[in-house]
Amino acid sequence: MKTFLKAAIAAAVIALAGTVSASAQQVKVGFSPEAYPPFYSQDASGNWGGWEVEIVQAICGEAKLECVLTPIPWDGLIPALKTNKIDAIMNSMSITAERQKEIDFSDKYYNTPTAVIGPKDQTFDATPEGLKGKILGVQVSTVHAAYAKKHFGGSASEIKEYQTQDEANQDLVAGRIDATQADSIALDAFLKSDQGKACCDLKGYVAPDLEVLGPGVGAGVRKGDTELAGKINAAIKGIRANGKYAEITKKYFDFDIYGDETQSN
Repeated sequence: MKTFLKAAIAAAVIALAGTVSASAQQVKVGFSPEAYPPFYSQDASGNWGGWEVEIVQAICGEAKLECVLTPIPWDGLIPALKTNKIDAIMNSMSITAERQKEIDFSDKYYNTPTAVIGPKDQTFDATPEGLKGKILGVQVSTVHAAYAKKHFGGSASEIKEYQTQDEANQDLVAGRIDATQADSIALDAFLKSDQGKACCDLKGYVAPDLEVLGPGVGAGVRKGDTELAGKINAAIKGIRANGKYAEITKKYFDFDIYGDETQSN
């Protein structure tokens, strides 16, 4: 994700729902106003788009909710939800047992592998042995930070945390870290950029850890808000069934990023 923009936080919330009835339930959907392509990207006019923005819009439309994107710094999303500043989080937030102590989640709406990238001129893999003695960059307060500390903390010389994934990517380009770990789709987008093509390549995918990485990405809701969670769950199923999910996904990916159909949420 790119550098957090204070101006974006001060800006008015961004309507998502399109045409809805005046009596539709308004839902403030929290997101961190940082570029995280292809999920969230901002154009020259300041408008947000991307796969996840379109999926949020489709879910809200299917559920007949009047949704507005509400910018909140990443590490403030859960506190904002708990204090009623927002009503839901839809920002590539993985469903994990640790987060479920504080908030509830909808069913997943996508699930992709976790990857490690590094300089093209270095050969290593995404294992404790491969990362031994290396500086590994991760975004703070993410499942990737938790995973790195659990699995690589005893081998990497340092696990360096950043406020945004973009900051980690830039330090990788500058040679200040040796590798970074994040969602494979987000890292793939970076590797396709001019900077990414020049500097780095995929080193591999980390070993599964359902406890830390969770079963996928879902919408965060307040503890006990079964009504909103139920509407979102029904809408996710609805757009999967009516083809809207596939229609949006084909614009960004050549595969269905929903993940294993049999995976539990």
